[in-house]
Amino acid sequence: MDQLKPSAANSSPLTPLNFLERAATVYGDCPSVVYNDTTYTWSDTHRRCLQLASSISRLGIGRGHVVSVLAPNVPAMYELHFAVPMAGAVLNTINTRLDARTVSVLLRHSESRLLFVDFQSTPLVLQAISLFPPGSPRPTLVLIADPDESASPAPHFQHTYSGLVESGDANFNWVRPESDWDPIVLNYTSGTTAAPKGVVHCHRGMFICALDSLLAWSVPEQPVKLWTLPMFHANGWSYTWGMAAVGGTSICLRKFDARVIFEAIRAHGVTHMCGAPVVLNMLSNSPDGGRLRDPVHILTAGAPPPAPVLLRAELLGFVVSHGYGLTETGGFVVTCAWKPMWNRLPATERARLKARQGVRTVSMTEVDVVDPESGASVKRDGSSLGEIVLRGGWIMLGYLKDPEATTRCMRNGWFYTGDVGVMHPDGYLEIKDRSKDVIISGGENLSSVEVESVLYSHPSVNEAAVVARPDEFWGETPCAFVTLKAETKQVPTEKEMKEFCRGRLPHFMVPKTVVFKAELPKTSTGKIQKFVLREMAKALDLSGTATSSSRI
Repeated sequence: MDQLKPSAANSSPLTPLNFLERAATVYGDCPSVVYNDTTYTWSDTHRRCLQLASSISRLGIGRGHVVSVLAPNVPAMYELHFAVPMAGAVLNTINTRLDARTVSVLLRHSESRLLFVDFQSTPLVLQAISLFPPGSPRPTLVLIADPDESASPAPHFQHTYSGLVESGDANFNWVRPESDWDPIVLNYTSGTTAAPKGVVHCHRGMFICALDSLLAWSVPEQPVKLWTLPMFHANGWSYTWGMAAVGGTSICLRKFDARVIFEAIRAHGVTHMCGAPVVLNMLSNSPDGGRLRDPVHILTAGAPPPAPVLLRAELLGFVVSHGYGLTETGGFVVTCAWKPMWNRLPATERARLKARQGVRTVSMTEVDVVDPESGASVKRDGSSLGEIVLRGGWIMLGYLKDPEATTRCMRNGWFYTGDVGVMHPDGYLEIKDRSKDVIISGGENLSSVEVESVLYSHPSVNEAAVVARPDEFWGETPCAFVTLKAETKQVPTEKEMKEFCRGRLPHFMVPKTVVFKAELPKTSTGKIQKFVLREMAKALDLSGTATSSSRI
């Protein structure tokens, strides 16, 4: 057997781009993308991506060049996930809610050659470009125009998206990767705990990730997926490519709220959705909802979902699955695999179990919780804290232009996530906090997530976030920021909120400060910006606590 070696016939580079060719053959006449009054079939999408890829190539873009896009969940955003790498380039999707300074920094750091811009983001991009140093290279700008406006290029834009599609070659011989390890995407971290870092993933990694994510969520053929998750967020957790693998229909929304989501579910027969826990919370508290006619599968990740929120969502008819992943993994690598025996448990206990992140997905090699200093596994007792580490086939290649950060998080054969968790006796993982969000009060490590879960169970609480507030005696104490449900008639006081927590938590975990706010600061992907809240907590009057009458 030693003479049997890899050959061209058995070692073609793995790439999720192949899913599109197959979809055009198998599901050619089936809907691929729906947006307002526009519907494309898989044959249409395949042709349009080839035409766009050929036009991108004609602009001098090739292997290793970065092509950026700043757009919401519209058809162009979906098509660019295939067209850019089909031209041999690396796709860089940019968060649409970043400020001009940050966008400028990312464009320069990535050395972006070509930038596709949705018409609503034009002012943001032009301001970002104006911040470039004199003489520095600027990307060529392509306008994704308002469909109701003229297709001619706007000032400062050299091309339009529709123009590139229409002028492209539908018989373009797309640029296949030379190796599994060729980069396919560059995604920047959200910067919720530090400066954004450029995460590079390869074709092989995203191929495995896309198929594994479909398997882990038990996605059938031809699902109808409502895009409530931004496609710029880790490429829609790989489901941009995954929908092509199963011939699914992508329902695109430029923006949404609970009413829009429920209307889309009814109008399109939506079967699947993704979103951060904030989306679950929004749906479960909405007066526009009501019991769903047919079950809708919703995958949540991005932050640990409180058990009370999970329970309320499932009572409406949502079938909630819970996963865990990072920008550095490209999709979720841990899922709360459900056991049939748990269906016999009370609803509150089922919600508590589902709030855990779970076990590694099929294609992930290993997941562990370790002491960050020694690297030794912590006890599987559900209480011993450690850092979550991962090992598997679609961990990032590394951080762009940052070998030091790459080495720091990828050591001893593991990727160190920076997340703090516990391992339960049954082998299921549960996140307790980001390492920077753990509160150390009087020498005790306090999980903000546990306190938040209790706050979410209060009948008047809409959202909750707990951060550390400096304390001269204890070092740090928990400070809770909460928003209340719109229908709340009797506003609870700070004292009442503390008493509520005191009956459900150890004394040292009860928030010493409760601040009521109209809204909590969030990223565009729905993550609460705890670093902003930490600064607010530091700024509170050191001589006293915020009262229920103070609204900041």
